[in-house]
Amino acid sequence: MGMSRHLARVGAHTTVVLWEHSAMTRARLDKQPREVAAMFDEVAQRYDRTNDVLALGQTRRWRKAVAAAVGALPGDRVLDLAAGTGTSSEPIAAAGPFVVACDFSFGMLSVGRDRNPRLSFVAGDALSLPFADDAFDAVTISFGLRNVHDRDAGLRELLRVTRPGGRLVVCEFSHPTWAPFRRVYSEYLMGAVPAVASRASSNPDAYVYLAESIQSWPDQQELAQDLLAAGWHKAAWRNLSGGIVALHRAVKADA
Repeated sequence: MGMSRHLARVGAHTTVVLWEHSAMTRARLDKQPREVAAMFDEVAQRYDRTNDVLALGQTRRWRKAVAAAVGALPGDRVLDLAAGTGTSSEPIAAAGPFVVACDFSFGMLSVGRDRNPRLSFVAGDALSLPFADDAFDAVTISFGLRNVHDRDAGLRELLRVTRPGGRLVVCEFSHPTWAPFRRVYSEYLMGAVPAVASRASSNPDAYVYLAESIQSWPDQQELAQDLLAAGWHKAAWRNLSGGIVALHRAVKADA
């Protein structure tokens, strides 16, 4: 049985978490936070490279689209939730705002700090964010909302930390709009993704969870309705890569 040690630094404080596990972690679709965090800890070192392979090089294009939708300016404060190693934060930070890269996987944060020392990494749970009310001009989450145990509560928590008039951008896998392509994509998810991950990832079972969680995710219209139900306004979306990914946007009402 091996011991995994994870370290996260928030400001001047350091948190060390120890636990034991005897096998690779594979989260279930009820998305228990401990399981999801442990799963991402295990894939952290090769996570970005594996994603580039599985997405056929589209990840950079998606990250640029997120940064453009956030539209941050110098002086803005932006929260990038579920930021992992910070690859989603980098294009946003390039425009000059102060970006906080927040994640609850200590393994991902550790890799991120080593690779992106200029970013501000903070450990935090999407259901109880360690930030004050109205703290950010914009909040965004890329490929992470799908892993939150309680999606609606997570959206409300993002609303809490956004200033009145601030904006939300959610980038997430979705449902291809063209039916023939949707069938091909489903076959790729359930067949090719685990097979490719078995060669590219340190924890192939994590990508079985990835495929299953994508298939069970709500479509574009349903997620937009979830945003409105959580208290966001003017929810809209646009499809990327034929609907493989959808970019949802919303705003917090002015006070």
